[in-house]
Amino acid sequence: MRPRVIDLFCGAGGFSRGFKEAGFEIIFGLDNDTACSKSFKSNFPTAVVLAEDIQDISGDDIAYLVSKRFDIVIGSPPCEPFTGANPYREVNPLDRLYKDPMGKLTLEFIRIVGELKPKIFVMENVPAIMEKEIRTSLIKEFKYVGYDRIYFNLLNAEEYGTPSKRRRVFVSNAPINPKPIGKIITVKEALANLPPPETSNIPNHEYVPISDKKLRRIAKVKPGQAVYRFQGASKAIPTLIRLNPDEIAPTVLGNSRFIHPFEDRLLTVREQARLMGYPDDHVFFGGKDQQFNQVGESVPPPLSYAIARFIIENYFT
Repeated sequence: MRPRVIDLFCGAGGFSRGFKEAGFEIIFGLDNDTACSKSFKSNFPTAVVLAEDIQDISGDDIAYLVSKRFDIVIGSPPCEPFTGANPYREVNPLDRLYKDPMGKLTLEFIRIVGELKPKIFVMENVPAIMEKEIRTSLIKEFKYVGYDRIYFNLLNAEEYGTPSKRRRVFVSNAPINPKPIGKIITVKEALANLPPPETSNIPNHEYVPISDKKLRRIAKVKPGQAVYRFQGASKAIPTLIRLNPDEIAPTVLGNSRFIHPFEDRLLTVREQARLMGYPDDHVFFGGKDQQFNQVGESVPPPLSYAIARFIIENYFT
């Protein structure tokens, strides 16, 4: 029998996608965003999907809905309270976890894990969540709900076949150290064989409208350069970057857009999804901004697959 997965803060299902391809059964998804929930249900039609606030859901609710049969809980609580790209991030690190309303959702993930007591849990977030005070508090919170050993597994998505940079931590009760694939996939390789937008039945592959003024600026941008830079809490973040076809893409963010490496236009949602390693049959619902957010705020499926294969080979055999 395949190990069964519960996905909290499931988004459009990037985290679950890799687990499914690795042999797990996706049985439950929870996200309070209705567009995300619709996307998740479309891509995992046999799963129970709730469009609810996690604060209103108990472990007993979930256990009842999945007939008390589950093995692993995964999830991606919001990273905005912790990332240095957020210009409004709380100055005090502990306030990011215990005061920020979105930061406190991480504690809700821990609560559900404590109520369900899965064999394995994996919580994804940005490396900034490992700041000393926050890390110490997370260890304490997981210990309170019954997990004495906590591992902060830091992984780079590009080492596992994702055509874009992405450094993330996977907090778990198990060490997770999959072997890198030994090659990188460039932007040119990732976008290869895609027909022009709106000329095929490939979902989420439509032109993104852009003003004439912005188009004139885009036409002057060279590979690797950006049209704008905005200041986050700890660093400047470039946006509207012209992709270099012979390199991997920069980190894909929910609010970021990329310029096509060869054409004076923005990437489509599908092209941006390819930079995260999504297969073309993975569908995103909602408005354009919602679709881009679902892509940029997810775990890249190739990285998820590497994690899932490591887990299934080391903890479920």
